[in-house]
Amino acid sequence: MATKAASKGLNELFHDTLKDMYFAEKKILITLPKMAKAAQSEALKLAFEKHRNQTEEHVARLEEVFEVIDKKPAGKTCAAIMGITEEGAEIIKEYKGSPSLDAGLLAAAQAVEHYEISRYGTLRTWASELGLTEAVNLLDLTLIEEKETDAALTELAGSAVNMAAEAA
Repeated sequence: MATKAASKGLNELFHDTLKDMYFAEKKILITLPKMAKAAQSEALKLAFEKHRNQTEEHVARLEEVFEVIDKKPAGKTCAAIMGITEEGAEIIKEYKGSPSLDAGLLAAAQAVEHYEISRYGTLRTWASELGLTEAVNLLDLTLIEEKETDAALTELAGSAVNMAAEAA
C-alpha cells in the first residue's frame, strides 16, 4: 500500500511551491516599505519602492499561474522568507543611524532576490516539464525581473553604499 507522500507527484510539488512563493511575495510587499523608510540613501529608497511596484506585479502573475492550474490563490507559510525578512528587521534595529545600515539593507534585499531567483527558476522548469506553457511564460517574466533587480542592487552596492559604510 502506497503512502500518501508516495502518491504526490510534480503537480502537487509545483502547487505547494507556488503557494510558498505567493506567501513570500505578500510578505515582501509588507517588508519593502519598512526597508525603504529605513534606508538612508535616496537611491536605495527608490530601488526598494521600484521593487515594491514590481512585487505587486509578481503577485498578480502568481495569481494568473494559480488560474492556469485551476487552483485558488493561497499562500503557505514560507519559513525561508520569514527568516530572511527577520534578518532584515534585525539589521534595521541594530544599525539604525549607522553608515553601515544601507549596506546591511542591500545585503538583506539581495538574500531575498537570490531566494526568489532560485524558486522562480525551479517553478519555471517544473511548469515546463508539466506542459504549462502559459505558466512558463508568466514565471519567466518574473524571473527576468528578479535577476534585473539583483543586478541593480549589486550596482548600487558597488557604486556608493558599500563605500560609505567602509569609510565610516
